[in-house]
Amino acid sequence: MIEALFSIALAIVWIVVGTSLFKLHPFLVLFSAALALAFLLGIPAMESLLLLQKGFGNLIQNIGLLILFGTIIGVALEKSKATLAIANGILLYVKRLPLPYAVSLMGYLISIPVFCDAAFVILSQLNKTLAKKTKTPLIGLTVALSTGLFAPHVLVPPTPGPLAAASNLHLANLALLIAMGALVALVLVLVGAAYGHYLAKKNIHTLIETPAETESSIDTALPKFRIALAPILVPILLMCFGTIIDLYPETFAFLKFVRWLTTPTMALAIGMVLSFLGSPKNIRAFINEAVSKGIQQAAPILLITGMGGALGSILSTVPLEEYAQGFSSFDGWGLCIPFLIAALLKTAQGSSTVAMITASSILYPLLPLFGLDSEMGKVWAILAIGVGSMTVSHANDSYFWIVTQMGGLDVKTAYRSHTIGTLLQGIVGLATVLIGYTLWLWFR
Repeated sequence: MIEALFSIALAIVWIVVGTSLFKLHPFLVLFSAALALAFLLGIPAMESLLLLQKGFGNLIQNIGLLILFGTIIGVALEKSKATLAIANGILLYVKRLPLPYAVSLMGYLISIPVFCDAAFVILSQLNKTLAKKTKTPLIGLTVALSTGLFAPHVLVPPTPGPLAAASNLHLANLALLIAMGALVALVLVLVGAAYGHYLAKKNIHTLIETPAETESSIDTALPKFRIALAPILVPILLMCFGTIIDLYPETFAFLKFVRWLTTPTMALAIGMVLSFLGSPKNIRAFINEAVSKGIQQAAPILLITGMGGALGSILSTVPLEEYAQGFSSFDGWGLCIPFLIAALLKTAQGSSTVAMITASSILYPLLPLFGLDSEMGKVWAILAIGVGSMTVSHANDSYFWIVTQMGGLDVKTAYRSHTIGTLLQGIVGLATVLIGYTLWLWFR
């Protein structure tokens, strides 16, 4: 067993070194790590190949369409300027809040269908315009937006990280993860907003420098708020309704149809159709462009996610649970382990998605040992992995550089603001998950 644990440790080290030091594509690193691990574990060549194919195929089968529909929704919302319509609508409804809180809440909602990297690029211009018009230091709004976008990205499906973790841990109730992830993400968004508000107050006398193009007003030719919001809210409501429907037997054909309609795949497919409603006049060209670009964005994510499933398939051959049962010290702090694994991977190699895929693959055999093998237990484990995967964003994270370049921060300032903000979110996130888990144990 020591040899097996040493082999797993070597595979993890290679994932970190290959992605961070050698800058290799995560797909190649995960593939080579899976092959090397199979060899070190003494798995026959043909058997290891079958395990890789099975793990890769099962994960793509489970979440492939979800990721694809999610990326298409994101692209369609971006192309139709629905993201700006949502942003303007949120700012209108929460105008009595301090501006950093409004900006964070804007990021919270938009980041669910749109990857945080792309969403920050889209909204950075709006952020600069708001800073100039309200005479608010840009650093406060930049951190409010970056942290507001980051929390849902690692906690709320259909973003790839939570989806992959749910699939690796064999979570059946995706709506439950969405609901709990949204609650924890909201807490962390408010933490980021409070930190952004503090930075804005601290730098109130700092000269606000914005590019000349921010003089222009925000584009007013935008879709209506309710049309822009529908592709996000309708799938979530459908999946939550599906959870309620599952409590009733399939007595009537109508219930079977409703149950089919509220599955995550069909719910997101409906969201994708709704995202096309905000298209410009040439709807055919708009749909084709959104689908094509969505497929392009989804392809590398699917490859990385699928290869993470292949690595998990190799890891499943190691009886980690039997070995870990000899360590009674695991009792009571099991959720700290997935958090620490994800935080280590995130800090070392930069990608939150890779951190979540790898951590969930390692954790799955240990779920019964930690008492996390129920549906709710798996949700707590995924949330612990999610908050770990945002601790912390720094120079080896592509999102860090997008925030610096598009948010008007130099590197030194970004470390003191954005990086510290993600660290605060990670710490508070772990505390929130542990408190929630403890309350769940008391009242279940």
